[in-house]
Amino acid sequence: MRTTQQFSITLPLDMAEAVEAKLKSGGYASVSDVMRDGVRALLERDAAVERWLREEVVAGHQAYLADPSQGVPAEDVLGRIKARRAALKDCAT
Repeated sequence: MRTTQQFSITLPLDMAEAVEAKLKSGGYASVSDVMRDGVRALLERDAAVERWLREEVVAGHQAYLADPSQGVPAEDVLGRIKARRAALKDCAT
């Protein structure tokens, strides 16, 4: 039984150049190796998002449902984000 499947893909030039650069650097032996590593990274990211949704977002929503008074209004959240970004810009200069 086969354990692999062959695909034919078309990439935008910038992505194709990135694949070629990976090969030229010696980090990968073939285009297939680059693609496999890319798909693995995509699957790991998807799994991390799923874990975050299950473990943190759902838990946060359940906590809010249990005690809505602990919720933070969206305007306050946006204000906190803007303040944090401003502080980071100040640190960078």
